[in-house]
Amino acid sequence: MTLLSRITGFVRDTLLAVLFGAGIAMDAFVVAFRIPNLLRRLFAEGAFSQAFVPVLGEYRQRRGEEATRELAGKVVTILAVVLFVITLAGIVAAPAVVYLSASGFAKDADKFALTVTMVRICFPYILFISLVSFAAGLLNTYGAFKGPAFTPVLLNLSIITFALLVAPQMERPVLAVAWGVFFGGIAQLLFQIPFLKHIGMLPRPKWDPRDEGVIRILKLMAPAALGVSVAQISLLINTQIASNLGNGPVSWLYYADRLMEFPSAMLGVALGTVLLPSLVRHHQALDTDAYSRLLDWGLRITLLLALPAALALGLLAVPLVSTLFWHGEMFTRHDVMMTRAALIAYSTGLGGIILVKVLAPGFYARQNIRTPVKVAIVTLVVTQLLNLAFVPWLGHAGLAAAIAMGACFNAGWLWYLISRSGGYAPQPGWGAFLLRLTIALYLMGGALWFAMGRESSWFELSAGLRAGKLALVIAAGTVTYFACLAMLGFRTRDFARHG
Repeated sequence: MTLLSRITGFVRDTLLAVLFGAGIAMDAFVVAFRIPNLLRRLFAEGAFSQAFVPVLGEYRQRRGEEATRELAGKVVTILAVVLFVITLAGIVAAPAVVYLSASGFAKDADKFALTVTMVRICFPYILFISLVSFAAGLLNTYGAFKGPAFTPVLLNLSIITFALLVAPQMERPVLAVAWGVFFGGIAQLLFQIPFLKHIGMLPRPKWDPRDEGVIRILKLMAPAALGVSVAQISLLINTQIASNLGNGPVSWLYYADRLMEFPSAMLGVALGTVLLPSLVRHHQALDTDAYSRLLDWGLRITLLLALPAALALGLLAVPLVSTLFWHGEMFTRHDVMMTRAALIAYSTGLGGIILVKVLAPGFYARQNIRTPVKVAIVTLVVTQLLNLAFVPWLGHAGLAAAIAMGACFNAGWLWYLISRSGGYAPQPGWGAFLLRLTIALYLMGGALWFAMGRESSWFELSAGLRAGKLALVIAAGTVTYFACLAMLGFRTRDFARHG
């Protein structure tokens, strides 16, 4: 399901590149869509889910289904009321929100006004998608992963539909994309209802902010919100810096980030989503050995799949960007090279980005949110210091490089802390695992480099030939990597997770 959402996401972004390229309209949409997304991660996928899922899992195991359903009804009522107020405030204060997010846009009155309009259209998305994330937390606790994983497909399809059918009818075509976000959020929310009914967990709204479970979740949310807000502040600062680098950098970083999102979502989000309920179950059962083995499994799977993805993104930056986004006149050859620079920089931190998504649930499952928060705060400082060093030298790619290095720092420190706390003990065989993995990566990199040929040659091919050649290059790298792993003794059954 996650793969399907990523594929439709690529179709969406390819269409946006064809229609709007990397100029004023696309910059405006990226900022307008990013603002509710930042708040979504703060209120929903970030702080809320980190606090909600462990308490919900405890209620289900110790208090039964009815108490769990009642808690869900009380939580969703408070969440909906708070988010409705925030949504109204965001719509009214849209000019201030845009200035705080991308003050560089104020240099162009038309660009600033366009962004404000799109923010007002997109802002209700935070209400819809946060309730979707609430439903996903419920469903994931009950082992129902497919529905929530498919949900992003609906947003992609909505944006694609509005871009193709509505945009040509509008004076400012890019506004249709913002309406696609609005109605996509509604579709995602309605889609959750049958799945919640199926598990018998469609909540009955009830206002009770003094409930014991609600108070516990709110107390857990406080440090979690601080931790997530730290990451969002970092993104906000990066957007501010990019908005002052002229027309284009915001879009180049967006397109590069979208390519990064493919392996990040496929591995990091999917693994983190599956791991958290299982880790909660082992922690509640006081089974520390199973808890540690599960984390070890997650770390090995991450390295086994994230490192070749990072290597491929870096080596195949031009083939990937040109094949997916270089169509027509809106997205130029210059845009390809600028997006390439950002993608190469991002790729150096892909392993760290995904490892954080695996290590953090190790703390959340034990209702220890303070430790990841402290690490996130220091990571913010480190990232901004790196920005000071990289941006004058690398421009917009320096922003991507700072995020990548910050993610690696974050992952390394989380690993150290969870190991020192006794929550995780590495299983035997890590030395041999890393050695064989290094050999396989070296040979895969050679295969990709040889099969890719000169970067400039990709600009000489038609769109169809680029796509065909890219498929062959990826196939060559994939076959080389997994064949090498097989010869070195890796077996699929060794990585099957039991329990």
